[in-house]
Amino acid sequence: MTRAKAAAGTATDVSPANSCERDASVKAPPRERLLDAAAELFARQGVNVSTDALCRAAGISKRSMYQFFSSKDEIIATSLARQVPAIIAFLIPDADEAASPREQMMYVFHRLEDIAPNPDFYGCPFLSTMVELKDSDHPASVIALRQKNELTAFFRREAARGGASDPTLLARQLSLVYDGAVARVGAGIEQLDGLSLVTAAALIDAAGIPAQTT
Repeated sequence: MTRAKAAAGTATDVSPANSCERDASVKAPPRERLLDAAAELFARQGVNVSTDALCRAAGISKRSMYQFFSSKDEIIATSLARQVPAIIAFLIPDADEAASPREQMMYVFHRLEDIAPNPDFYGCPFLSTMVELKDSDHPASVIALRQKNELTAFFRREAARGGASDPTLLARQLSLVYDGAVARVGAGIEQLDGLSLVTAAALIDAAGIPAQTT
């Protein structure tokens, strides 16, 4: 099965509102409930949501909250870091020498197209957090930038493996397409309907990476 076909299957929903939302009657440990609530509320309302709202959603007191975290900034950073493994696993394919560089890069956009129609998908939490905080030194911004750079580095590796005329440029272009697409989906402007696939494929073509022949 090709990467494209695999990605076209049922997507794992990694949106915070779905993967982190739990019934209040299910008594997970308080710290976990707080981080679950943070992921959901930050996705829906942004990181400026109040600590009162976080505590209500988690079913804990402020006193308990400050026993686990020294500040709301720490909650933002910890919540974001907690989402990284699942999002990376969903978005970036495993190394596979049998898969072409083109397939590997396009896999990212197939995954995005899979999840875009989901009403509980609010966009990229890393990009949203950086835009809202506007502070490159904030611990959450550092985590977010590291993840964004990881995606760009993945594109660059595959672009170089595929013989792109300028791997760095192609990686930046594909990152721009991804971030633009996910931002428009998160804002409710687009559902994509294959647009990110067409755009990414055109850039890969222009970089001199051949189309699939199998």
